[in-house]
Amino acid sequence: MQFTTTLSKFDSPLWGFHIKVPEQVSEHFLSLDNKRVRCSLNGTAPFPCALMPSGEGYYFININKELRETLRLQPGSPISVSLEKDDSKYGLPMPEEMEELLLQDPIGDQLFHALSPGKQRSLLYIVGKPKRPETRLKKALVVVGHLKANQGKIDYKRLNEDMKAANHI
Repeated sequence: MQFTTTLSKFDSPLWGFHIKVPEQVSEHFLSLDNKRVRCSLNGTAPFPCALMPSGEGYYFININKELRETLRLQPGSPISVSLEKDDSKYGLPMPEEMEELLLQDPIGDQLFHALSPGKQRSLLYIVGKPKRPETRLKKALVVVGHLKANQGKIDYKRLNEDMKAANHI
């Protein structure tokens, strides 16, 4: 589905820049029982995201700083949007390094797959963000080690500290 909208900014410490999704578009995707979509802005490569409820009767998609800078978007900028349903297993790509580690570590695999889909996505985002495979592997090792050390629970503050410590090794 395609539509045109503009970049907006919430007056909130929780949410920032976003695009509003027209009601009929959001209703279409929500009727498919999945708020995960793949979004293309101004013809760029699609990225995974979610239709988020505003609390004011409409849905929106967050637009991060990196994407705003890449596309040179400012509040009020017109944006051509294309959405498609995201049928992927996790809602984000599984980095090869994480996939291989989980294949080799059954306990880590069990702990990872016991997490909620949202927590799985947050960890996949952390592992998949770096460009270098060595860095992704290091992050995957830290994530799985963190899950094992904390009986499958995530302490994001501690995980961040673990990541920083791993960078000094």
